Parts: sequence; structure tokens; C-alpha cells
Amino acid sequence: MTRLTVAQALVRFLAAQHTERDGVRQRLITATWGIFGHGNVAGIGQALVEYADLMPYHQGRNEQAMVHAAVGHARQHRRLSAQAVTTSIGPGATNLVTGAALATINHLPVLLLPGDTFAGRPADPVLQQLQLPYAGDVSVNDCLRPVSRYFDRITRPEALVPAALAAVRVLTDPAETGAVTLALPQDVQAEAYDWPEEFFAERVWRVRRPAPDEDELTAAAGAVARAARPLIVAGGGVRHSAAEEALSDLAARTGIPVASTQAGKGALPHTHPQDVGGIGHTGTAVADHLARTADVVIGVGTRWTDFTTASGTLFGHPDVRFVNLNITAFDSHKMAALPLVADAREGLEQLHALLEQHHVPAHYVHEYAEEKHRWDARVAAAYAAPDDTARPTQAQFLGALDTLVTADDILINAAGSLPGDLHKLWRARCADQYHVEYGYSCMGYEIPAAVGVALAAPGRPVWALVGDGTYLMNPTEIVTAVQEELPIKLVILDNHGYASIGGLSEAVGAERFGTDYRFRDRSAGAAGAFTGPPLPVDLAANAASLGMRVLRPRTVRDLREALADAREATVPTCVYVETETGDSVSGPPPAQAWWDVPVAATSTRPSAIKAREEYDRHVTARRRHP
Repeated sequence: MTRLTVAQALVRFLAAQHTERDGVRQRLITATWGIFGHGNVAGIGQALVEYADLMPYHQGRNEQAMVHAAVGHARQHRRLSAQAVTTSIGPGATNLVTGAALATINHLPVLLLPGDTFAGRPADPVLQQLQLPYAGDVSVNDCLRPVSRYFDRITRPEALVPAALAAVRVLTDPAETGAVTLALPQDVQAEAYDWPEEFFAERVWRVRRPAPDEDELTAAAGAVARAARPLIVAGGGVRHSAAEEALSDLAARTGIPVASTQAGKGALPHTHPQDVGGIGHTGTAVADHLARTADVVIGVGTRWTDFTTASGTLFGHPDVRFVNLNITAFDSHKMAALPLVADAREGLEQLHALLEQHHVPAHYVHEYAEEKHRWDARVAAAYAAPDDTARPTQAQFLGALDTLVTADDILINAAGSLPGDLHKLWRARCADQYHVEYGYSCMGYEIPAAVGVALAAPGRPVWALVGDGTYLMNPTEIVTAVQEELPIKLVILDNHGYASIGGLSEAVGAERFGTDYRFRDRSAGAAGAFTGPPLPVDLAANAASLGMRVLRPRTVRDLREALADAREATVPTCVYVETETGDSVSGPPPAQAWWDVPVAATSTRPSAIKAREEYDRHVTARRRHP
């Protein structure tokens, strides 16, 4: 028996956990992020000092951002390694909720260790305690229950043993993983207990690759073989499973085209003959055309969100059928599909074996190859900058970056108009280059995620691409990048407001209300709209004040030079770009499929009336797949 505090025992336990898949073993919890307050400083904080040689520590500046950094790290490691995040009770704990929701929605593991109010209740209430007249056992940490895949509150020392084992089981389960929360009352954290030595023994959690059921596999292969116009939709599960090679082999052998969701983009490199780019509302013209005419759609590791299905309007073939290869039964049964519940790589390899002699018609391959060629020309036009002395558009920025990067570079984005432009335009070179968090599309994810990715992939250029609205949400982890000497490359595209939601606002009859960063128009009275001059906010100066080296290109030519400079930089570097609004020539192609954002059913304003007419026209195309 070993006498330790609960916090000390937890840190020692976590340091001894490993994952193993395909014979490769790695540490499960590689580090702990923490911001300390009275709810965790004497418990987890002291334990991290006690065992600094066993558990690396990273100092965060914002609790939500620490979760984002841990999530970025886990995604880069294909979910086989994760990180822990500790906070105090109170605001520190509730700040975890957004990050936890992002992790759980995206099926990415993160361990949350928030402090909690006293289990022994020596004083009631204590500082930051939530009091509810009808329940004495509720704290603010209960906000984390619906966004956690596993939640427990450790009210006695001996309860840590089963709770810690359950937590790691969920973290390492490819079908169940997400945010895991162990709420730790601050008195229990510091309490001593005699622990069995086996609790601290090295433990390996083998990440399974479940094979498909034979009958399900036969049914799926038969449906694909009978299809005249099959289409594969690659989701994030392809990447989590490291199934890219299996997908490439199947597509090349059968000629079936492959479209990708935001999470799946990069599953095939853009040069692969069967890669037809992003699908859905932010997809390419070729992928969306193939989706509209496909008679069998094979979803691999996708959740079938509304952006992917164009809110149920995309798959228009009257007899379309779906085959869903997914490690979760819940997702495999969506779209009334033939389910194929299995690991993505295992399922693809076994499907390939049954389709070894199958190939789609030659005219179908010729059709999508020609369409892909035409789309590439549209991308080139959007990327082109006829005038090197002009202010760049957002698409021209992507064009400049496209000429610079290699398969080593990693691009991170989550919100604004960039996810749409990237999904349609970006030419992914490798499986992990395209890192767009679109399950939660969380503003403020990019900078802390870049920190987490840079820690997971040292030596590789890591780009955090943000708009001005996103930057203002969460720039704090710039300080962490500076402290850790991580040469992340931050690009701020400043269009003075929420341009993406502004465009949507205009389309749905809300007239861009509240979406620009401008002064009020006082000539219209005290309630005047924000239609005055842009705010005199200097985001580049802000980034510099947090410790970044900052470059300020003014023209397209300057931008190319600045991006090249940033890519070679050995310190955190920001490229600040005031963008020009794109037009029909230099801007990205418009959406190739619809997205359902309900419009006011009645209004006196002409813009809303017109928008409702357009909405009613589109909504009639919605289709259920019973």
C-alpha cells in the first residue's frame, strides 16, 4: 500500500496509462494543462509539483482555450494520446463547457479535472458555490454532464479507483470517446488514503479495430456492386482510424469517386484521380453533382450533418440507397442505411476484397474527371491575383498560401467564412494537413488548437487562420505559444466584422444587422445602427503586445513575401491582412448546395419577404430517407 493524497494518486495513475493500436504503443495522457485557484491549487496543483518528473505541465491563460489545445493535440495523434485539463471550481470550471462540447461532438478525447465544492461541507456556502434550494449535491460542474461522455464526482478517496478506470476506458474507446469529466472536491483532492500498488501499475489499453459482421458486409458489397453511380463520402472516421490508404486502394481499384466532409477532407490528396473535393453546402460543384445523381452513397466515418446533406436536399436520385461504415451503431443506421458497424480501415479493406473485380463504368469515370478538371480551373481563377499591387481578397490569400505550403504544413480553422472557402478550394496534400473543426465550428478554437498541434507535431509549420471576429474571441494562448517557444504562424484576415454571418444575414432578410465592427450612425438618433466608420482597432498591435512577431503586408506581392517569411520563422509570427471583398471574378464560387436557416414567416420589410420566398422554394426539395 502507498499513502498518497487523492490528487497525487490520480497523477501517478494517469502517468502509467498507455494506448496501443497496430502494435504501436504511446502514452495516453501526455501532459496536463492547468489554471489554478483555491479549488485545485492545493490538490492537483501540489500533485503536479510532487510528480513533475512523471506528468508534464502546460500553463494556459483561458480554461476554454486549454481544452481546445488538448483537443487539437488529440486530433493530431489520431485520438491515441490525449491531455488533461485542471481548473478551479467556479468560473474556471464553467469555462470548460464550450471546449467539452466541442470535444464530445467531434469524438475527440480530453480529460477534464475541475475542482469542486467541499464534499464534507465544513461551511455552506463556500466561495463560488452554487446554492439550489431543492438540491444540496449540485455544483456548477453539473453543467458538464450533458457535454461529457463520462462524468463522475469523487466524493470519497476510494471512489477514485473505479472512476479513474472508467474514465480511461471511455477516453480510449473509439466509439465512445469525447470529453471525460472527473469533478474533484477540493477537500477530497488533499485527503490521504492507502492505495493498492496495482493501481499505479503500467496499464495498456488496446484500441480495438472491430471487423464488420459478415452478413452486413455481404449486403453492403452487393449494393455497391449493383450501383451505376456510386459515391463514397469520407468523414472524420477515416482519419481517426488511419484508413486513408485503405480508402485510396478501394477508390483506385473500383473507380468510385470520393467526396469529403469537413472532418474527412484530406483523406485522399487532391491529386488522387478519385478525389472530387468537399461535399454539401460548402462543397465543390463536381461532388455535389455526383451526390445529386448517385444511386448508392457509401458514408465512411461520417455523422451526416446538415452541411453534408445540404439540409436533406442533396441526394436527389429517386432510388438512392446509403451504406454507412461507422464504428458507432448510432451513426451507421442514419439515412435508413445498410449499416456496416466496424472500424473504418477494417471495413474498407474487407469491402475492397469483395469488390476486387468490380469497376464503375468508364463513362462515369470520364464524367467526373472532366468535371473535376473544370472545377480546378475555377479554383485557379479564384486564387489568381491579376494585380499584385492590390489589396488581396480572402481567396487570393489562400492562393498565395497554396503556392507556398508542402505536405509538412498543417492548416487550422474553425469558424467564419474560411471553412467554406477552404472546403471548396483548398488542395490538401496529406491526410493531416486540413484541420478544420466544424462539428462545433467554435470561434476561438484556432490559436489554442495550433498550440496543441505544434506540441504534437514539432518541427512542422502550423498555421492558425482566423478572421478578426474569431481573433477577438480568444487570442490569449498567443502568450502560451510565446512561453513554450512554439513558432506557430497566425494569419489574421481582417474584414472589420463578422463577414460570414453578415452575408448569411443579408440572405435571410436580416440586413447584416449587428455583424459589422463599426461606430453607430448617430445621425439616426441614439438607436442608430452600426453603419458608421470601422472601429480603430489594431489587431496586429494587440498580437505584438502579447509577444508575437508581426508582419503587415498591404498588397498581394507583400503577402507572398510575408507568408514565406512566416513559414521559415522560428518564433511565433503573425501575418495581419486587411482583405478586399471578393467579386465574381476573384472571389470563391458561391455555395453549390442549399443550407436550411429558417426565415421570418411574416415581415413588413422587403428584404425579409424576398428571402422567405427563396426559402420556401428551396425547402420543398427537402427529402427524408426513411
